[in-house]
Amino acid sequence: MNTVKNALVEAAVKAALSYLESDPEKNIPRLMDLVDKALPKDRYPSQRKMFRKVIEEKGNWYQLMMKFYELDPGVRKTFFNNFLINATLKGRAIGKDIEKKEDCNVPWTILLDPTSACNLHCTGCWAAEYGHKLNLSFETIDRIITEGKKLGVYFYIYTGGEPLVRKADLMKICEKHSDCIFLSFTNGTLIDEAFCQDMLRVKNFVPAISVEGFEERNDSRRGNGIYRKDMEAMKLMKSHHLPFGISTCYTSVNYDDVSSEKYFDQMIEWGALFVWFFHYMPVGQGAVTTLLPTPEQRTQMYHRIREFRKTKPIFSIDFQNDAEYVGGCIAGGRRYFHINAKGDVEPCVFIHYSNVNINDTSVLDALKAPLFKAYRKGQPFNENMLMPCPMLENPECLRGMVKETDAVSTDYESPESADVLCDRTTPYSQNWKPTADELWEKSGKGNC
Repeated sequence: MNTVKNALVEAAVKAALSYLESDPEKNIPRLMDLVDKALPKDRYPSQRKMFRKVIEEKGNWYQLMMKFYELDPGVRKTFFNNFLINATLKGRAIGKDIEKKEDCNVPWTILLDPTSACNLHCTGCWAAEYGHKLNLSFETIDRIITEGKKLGVYFYIYTGGEPLVRKADLMKICEKHSDCIFLSFTNGTLIDEAFCQDMLRVKNFVPAISVEGFEERNDSRRGNGIYRKDMEAMKLMKSHHLPFGISTCYTSVNYDDVSSEKYFDQMIEWGALFVWFFHYMPVGQGAVTTLLPTPEQRTQMYHRIREFRKTKPIFSIDFQNDAEYVGGCIAGGRRYFHINAKGDVEPCVFIHYSNVNINDTSVLDALKAPLFKAYRKGQPFNENMLMPCPMLENPECLRGMVKETDAVSTDYESPESADVLCDRTTPYSQNWKPTADELWEKSGKGNC
């Protein structure tokens, strides 16, 4: 029965997208009539109600929707098919069936580091701890994706290092797995005219450029001239009608800039369709704990992002403060996991402990590793969804899981025990808890 329902949903979405292509501005208002005819009334009622409201009000979400119709038509159609249909509808249905059968988490997306090499050395970047000579081979990346698709995973995210150091291989992967969508966090400095042409050709690669605020703040962390190079990269992609987004790490230094209306308006002017905000994580030997936002600063991020989400035509995600929308921690394969450039399979891009390597095992067996099983058992790590992380806000959880599963550090430059890391985050957790509890209660979620 579920298979039939899922097939109906996929068919309805395909029909809707095809219908919109001819004249989106004229046909979007008529879209819900088509959906209502194609789907049973009990399928996604709240989502349909919300979508109808978006159409009627023609506010920021409607404006964002129309921006997709400014993209290159081939890129747009590929994105809708691979992301909405393959990764989200078909893929999650497959994944949920396998979760029940195998009694393990099956993710929506897999993060992987093609290389540990980078052409920059940014302050506070955890990626540098891996060293600069590690690489996943083309064959290994290809195998990960091939096995991932059998589990319903059609969405892959590259981290690093700087993934675009491996431009040629990444484009070959896009060609071979044309039914997937690939997003890459990148410093943006290697995006040029030739690479834009490659993106237009493969149609399934989306960059998320790392920007830390305005020029002075950005370059103080990333290096002189980087901000202007990023502006050139975004101007180039916008001129080619390519989709891209922004990745911003917020700290005690840049929080005011990146939570400002001016910054949101600037990202929209650049042409970004989305922004991912990441809370600074004090990972690795010598991590600068003074960059951790104070409770007051994190609270400002919490309120401002939610405020602009109602008014600005850009899709914003606050990786730490939006846990309520996904039921807490999404790592450990629950929604994603991370494979570093040496092949170590880690529960989270910020949690550098493992007891399995992808070069020695399959993706499915990696999801059954002891540390991943511990994550599955422990999630959510806190009933307060503003304290989702087992490292940052619940350090006793990470400390316990690493010891229980005999996981080892994957920091090859300066191995760090979970005790040392969790001792570093405990003061932050204790300071944040009163504020988190107050915010959670005020939101009404704490009374549920």
